[in-house]
Amino acid sequence: MQKTIRRHFEWGMLPVIFALAWPTMLEQMMQTAVQYIDTAMVGSLGTEATAAVGATSTVGWLIGSSISAFGVGFLAFVAKAIGAGDRAFAAKASSQAVLAVLVTGTFFTIAALSLSGVVPVWMQVDEKIRDIASTYFFIIYSPMLFRAATTIFGTLLRAAGDTKTPMQVGIVVNVVNVVLNFLMIYPTREISVFGFEFTMFGFGWGVIGAAVASAIAFVVGGVRLTIVLWKHPMLSPKGQSFKPDWTVLKPCLKVALPNMLQRFGTSLGYVAFASMINSLGEISTAAHTIANTVESAFYIPGYGMQTAAATLAGNAYGARDKKKMQDLAKLVVLLEVLMMVVSGSLLFIFAPNMMGIFSNNEEVIRLGATVLRMVAVSEPFYGVSIILEGMMQGVGKTMTPFFFNIAGMWGIRILGTFICTQLLDMTLVSAWACMISHNMLLFALFTIHYLRGKWNPLNREKNVI
Repeated sequence: MQKTIRRHFEWGMLPVIFALAWPTMLEQMMQTAVQYIDTAMVGSLGTEATAAVGATSTVGWLIGSSISAFGVGFLAFVAKAIGAGDRAFAAKASSQAVLAVLVTGTFFTIAALSLSGVVPVWMQVDEKIRDIASTYFFIIYSPMLFRAATTIFGTLLRAAGDTKTPMQVGIVVNVVNVVLNFLMIYPTREISVFGFEFTMFGFGWGVIGAAVASAIAFVVGGVRLTIVLWKHPMLSPKGQSFKPDWTVLKPCLKVALPNMLQRFGTSLGYVAFASMINSLGEISTAAHTIANTVESAFYIPGYGMQTAAATLAGNAYGARDKKKMQDLAKLVVLLEVLMMVVSGSLLFIFAPNMMGIFSNNEEVIRLGATVLRMVAVSEPFYGVSIILEGMMQGVGKTMTPFFFNIAGMWGIRILGTFICTQLLDMTLVSAWACMISHNMLLFALFTIHYLRGKWNPLNREKNVI
């Protein structure tokens, strides 16, 4: 049995996989920890504050995911160039990435700020919290130029095999966010630490303070990653032209546009999904917001491994190493399933405890724990689609994931949720059941595509290693 396992899996790749994956996992763990702290801090202000912060978050996903799509285009290009040993072409991509940051950052800044007043209306946010939700949205999406730099430049560094620097910058950003949250959310108050009492200064800005803290932290991250990229020995854009270069932009856009359409379409689906949930009332909105926050921590292994899979798949494709690509796929999928079984089990067991961290409302805790336990069972299956999609992104194959994700989002999740919540007056549980059905469809589609070998472009090429 042991010999069979050794023969089918190339265990020697483990150090490389984990060397790329663990910094991304730690970075996401820190981001999730800060998200937990943010939610707990805002949650201490009441259910209305939690709902105001969470009600427009899916619109933010739409904006962020559109920018991330450009990062995927550059990831595929840079990883392939480095795998082929063409570092000059990889450096040339950096200057075009700077151009992409300027264009996307400026565009989404204007779009987000001009629409901040109407977004809560579109999202069917309760009228009594629309003003605060609108102000929160305006502030947190003001520094989009810096957020675009963080996303795209961080992806460039990961594509070059440097996952530690984005992790380190992410830690700094999160520490800044937490410290400023502590100062800006709460008013000046008396604090007792180890028996010592003292007066702690605070601005007392509540939800607005949380937004300002996050905005400042995003600026810090964008500036820091820009400096790192400028000094990078392999990717520095110094001396490169910043005019549009279609020898770089065309292949990047060929990968990025389907991915952008996919992310835009699925994020728009998240907006529609959240809007229907918001219409269910304040309790459902708060339970959904907190459950999403809790759930995000348990996807960390999946998305950390996805980064490693995408980078290594791009390197193998650039080197035309078909065997390495096949070995990588089998091993990473196995690791992903094992880790997601563990994380899903923990989520199922501790769902009520996790909900209790962020709310003392028994109805919110009960409802959130129910939907979390539902989704926990599906995590290993969803993990497979995460990995396979990452590898396809790494080799520049983004059209197929686009079709899979759009079909699942709109054909299953949105249509199903509309029928259940808007026509049949069912609860939040039915909406999450539709979400899980969407995830299971993705598992089935990606698995079939993988087993047929269509995910790997080297399968269609002759004379490869």
